[in-house]
Amino acid sequence: MSHAAFSPEWLKRFTDPYALLGLSVAADERRILKRYRTVAKQLHPDALMHVAPELRQFATQVLPKLVNPAYQRLKQDKSRNEALAMLRFKVRRLSRDQQLTPTGEQSQQLLKVPEPEVDVFYEQAVDRLCDRQYESETDFESCTQQLSELNLVYLRRKMGAPVIREKRTGLMSTASIPRSPAPLPADPPPDGKAVSGLMYAERHYSRAQEYLKGKNVQAAIQELKDALKIDPQNSSYHCLLGQAYLLSKLMGMAKVHFKQALRLNPKNAVALKYAQQLKITVADAPVRDSGGNGSATRPTVEKRSLFGGLFSKGSTR
Repeated sequence: MSHAAFSPEWLKRFTDPYALLGLSVAADERRILKRYRTVAKQLHPDALMHVAPELRQFATQVLPKLVNPAYQRLKQDKSRNEALAMLRFKVRRLSRDQQLTPTGEQSQQLLKVPEPEVDVFYEQAVDRLCDRQYESETDFESCTQQLSELNLVYLRRKMGAPVIREKRTGLMSTASIPRSPAPLPADPPPDGKAVSGLMYAERHYSRAQEYLKGKNVQAAIQELKDALKIDPQNSSYHCLLGQAYLLSKLMGMAKVHFKQALRLNPKNAVALKYAQQLKITVADAPVRDSGGNGSATRPTVEKRSLFGGLFSKGSTR
């Protein structure tokens, strides 16, 4: 282990909790917990009995000093939102000062990919980096820095141009900044009427089907996301989006949408077929509560202690 590792200066280099856990900034509570358990198991002393002493020493330090604090920041909605807000603020500041200049190859490519492909490219890049993030101290430093940079670039692509600029005398009012007209969305629902909105959702869905027939998966994903913004409770939309993610080899995202499709319509034949192929059991899908209000009940397994679930005898995880 290098002498600089875990010094105060070294620790200050790793402030993004999403990057520390190898997660995208779109990760929800379940994905965060699952990834934390994976990393904790990988860094547990029992898993490192036959590795080099330097790696064991690194693991005993990185888990309590960086990994555990990162998970604490992300496991609750309030602290997770605060962490994301801080990242967005950092993006605005770097963009305003023209200092958001990524050096990593993946981050540079993310700046250039077409808008419909941003989400898929970003998720795939994060998955590739997190696979080897904790294999060595060198991999940790390299992958975590690249993940942090990817997160900033992704947020920059999603946020658009910053609306606050700074002068020497202070902040310039946003009202004094000339703004270019916002681009009009394709096929906006007229007058905001619900019926018209559903019609436009169906148009997005139909276009997604055509894109998939033409093997343009990224465009199909974007159309389905637009459809779900209008009609998020449509089982067919979630099911087709799951198929699109499956074609993009984003297994986790595919499972999420197949589960949601089954939650909304347990008799969705296509979702049931893929659920069987992907070994998604009925218990995996969110279950409506007895009150019928559509809220999902939290699986009881999540309430067990983390390390009891991971390392106790008889654990099935």
